[in-house]
Amino acid sequence: MKVNYNYLKIIVLVLFVGFLYAFSNHRNRTRKVSEPNIEFQGENKLFITEATVSKLLIQNQQPVSDQPKDIIDLNELEIALKSNPMIKKAEVFMSVNGELSAEIEQKRPIARVNTNASYYIDDEGQFMPLSTNYAARVPLVTGNIKKNDLETVYQFAKAVDEDEFLKKYVIEIHQNSDKTIDFKIRKSDFTVHLGTLKQLEKKINNFKAFYQKALKDKILDKYKRVNLKFDKQVICTKA
Repeated sequence: MKVNYNYLKIIVLVLFVGFLYAFSNHRNRTRKVSEPNIEFQGENKLFITEATVSKLLIQNQQPVSDQPKDIIDLNELEIALKSNPMIKKAEVFMSVNGELSAEIEQKRPIARVNTNASYYIDDEGQFMPLSTNYAARVPLVTGNIKKNDLETVYQFAKAVDEDEFLKKYVIEIHQNSDKTIDFKIRKSDFTVHLGTLKQLEKKINNFKAFYQKALKDKILDKYKRVNLKFDKQVICTKA
């Protein structure tokens, strides 16, 4: 019987390639994960540290580093990161050689509540805890504030954050029991009564016009209260 060596060569080659694939696949699955590479996205990078993020990258009650690659659940790690109230977005991915990377976007505070509890309101109107690493220079929020009802004060804080003039001067936002808003500005003793948020843009423009005129006339320190409640006029009470 004549042996077809070409077929034998093909069979041997297929078996050899299969062996290499199986060996490589097993080796890849059991490869240890490296120390995670943590990258902070955006401009806001001050409130949570790499060390804190690393502590969140836990699986099977152990750090992910030095664990086999095939047991790492990237979705589980992302959920763990997003559970931190400092983190706005998180993405975790792994390279073929076991390099784990996490991209983190931190929340951005626009106001700081300072009542019986202290915390930030972020730029989406959500609760954000204070950080031991950094204190943001944002307006203080005082008055009748409930953590589960931040919408009114958030809307005004957002308007302040988005307006160059207000962001420079507003230092305190006070919410009254009827949810009307007062605020105070830098280097002035008077209180500004905004009222409700109806026609907010017009009220802000009225205040800007008043401020610029009073500053020019050097009479800002003569007032104790500025009322913007009426959209067509600014009513001032002298000290």
